[in-house]
Amino acid sequence: MQRITTVTEHLLFLQKESPMATGRFTHLLNELILAAKIISREVNKAGLVDILGFTGEINVQGEEVVKLDEFANRILIHRMERAGVLCAMASEENADLIEIPPAFPSGDYVLIFDPLDGSSNVDSNVSIGTIFSIYRRKSPPGRNVNLGDLLQKGAEQVAAGYFIYGSSTMMVYTTGHGVHGFTLDPSVGEFLLSHPAIKIPPAGKFYSVNESYWPYWDETTRKAVSYFKNPENKSPYNLRYIGSLVADFHRNLLAGGIFMYPADLRDPKKPSGKLRLMCEAAPLAMVVEQAGGMATDGKRRILDIDPQELHQRVPLFIGSKKDVEKVMEIYKAAK
Repeated sequence: MQRITTVTEHLLFLQKESPMATGRFTHLLNELILAAKIISREVNKAGLVDILGFTGEINVQGEEVVKLDEFANRILIHRMERAGVLCAMASEENADLIEIPPAFPSGDYVLIFDPLDGSSNVDSNVSIGTIFSIYRRKSPPGRNVNLGDLLQKGAEQVAAGYFIYGSSTMMVYTTGHGVHGFTLDPSVGEFLLSHPAIKIPPAGKFYSVNESYWPYWDETTRKAVSYFKNPENKSPYNLRYIGSLVADFHRNLLAGGIFMYPADLRDPKKPSGKLRLMCEAAPLAMVVEQAGGMATDGKRRILDIDPQELHQRVPLFIGSKKDVEKVMEIYKAAK
């Protein structure tokens, strides 16, 4: 009989492997998993209840807030502030850091998350997801949390990953010891190990980018994208662009490829593109590096970028190692 491993068993095994483990980190992830199960349930019945459409509000990014976005954000904050292991949180939907209320115990970890990446695709029944990043606080224990506890390089992450809500619900995460994927079995309500020790192929077959922005890219960026359309001495890559970062990244992680969201010249307020360093680029960069891939802004390793603000934006080229190295080679030659 095939052995079935639940995500809880997997977490406990990793905890046993670390002599310094106290169980608080495992508890943190279990609370995060519970929140994701609740979000997954609502996503699966999104067409049956009144959670589609916009709330009429504008979030900190200047984007209209989708009702399901609001629900996911509220659930994550509600569950995680009560976990007793966090000192602060930050969400793509909230302008400032989220402190743990005095009514709840405070811990030594920081959670940063995008509650529902790709949510504009909900009405089209396209895969969406939750991205998360976990750090240890740097300031002394207590209630006085500061922004420096959140503004840490991606290389300092304790764990990172995402939940993807699609034809099945999956959790993909790393604690710095490889990448593992779990699929939710709705009949038992458990995430079961389905993709152990994920490794991204060294070179891919797909490139993912919104080519409608071509007029707004500089010549170096156009040259980088053109390489994948007409690569040297091989067949062109296949274009696959869903418009949901989690979905595009997940496919490329398993099949090989590169996702690109370059800087563009359309909006002088966003010279670094659209994606957020802390809640999107950094956590996925940790995942891809642990799977053998790479992530860069075209010049720098994403995990080496020192964040200056909570909602800092950054260009992103992420995926198979050889593909990302080619982008960096093109940008370096353009100096």
